[in-house]
Amino acid sequence: MKQGFRSILFILQILWVSPLLIPFWLTTEKKLILADVSKWVEYLDHKKTDDLIQLLTLLKEAKEYRNLYYFRLFHGNLAGRIAMYILKLIYREFPYLFLDKSCTIGPGLFIQHGFSTIIMADLGENCWINQQVTIGYKDKSGRPKIGNQVRITAGAKVLGNIKIGDNVTVGANAVVVKDVPDNCVVVGIPAYIIKRDGVKVKEKL
Repeated sequence: MKQGFRSILFILQILWVSPLLIPFWLTTEKKLILADVSKWVEYLDHKKTDDLIQLLTLLKEAKEYRNLYYFRLFHGNLAGRIAMYILKLIYREFPYLFLDKSCTIGPGLFIQHGFSTIIMADLGENCWINQQVTIGYKDKSGRPKIGNQVRITAGAKVLGNIKIGDNVTVGANAVVVKDVPDNCVVVGIPAYIIKRDGVKVKEKL
């Protein structure tokens, strides 16, 4: 009985967010959106089903994902963008996550929790960003460029005109203001390298 009620409730909730498929059908960004969906389903350990059901489930359950969805639609064609602006009046963004519209973001971005997180940078593919993270300008010189497969964990700050290489992990509460090479783990204030290519080290940036 309880399981049947949950199934009915889930269907009703999916129907409630189903108008958000309209801009998806109109946009030129379908491929990027579905790449994001695939990563979110993997990381959240959701049951794999039809792509559109997975998209609607994320729009219903993952507040942070909705912001990323709107970001993708904004960068698509005019028809999808107009539909997005109309639907945003009803289906609100998560107010504590800021994705600057001038960013370029590769496919597969995952945002865990996302509370008090600011992303104002150019990101590669399959990045993972946690809560209370700030990625952006330190001064007028420019903003960070983030590589592929980069994970930036809770409370970290990545600031200024710097480059973060591929396969980098930025530890919790680290402050990164210098370039980071590929395949490194950095921690601390200011950040330093504690692992490079799988080998423990202690190196300044």
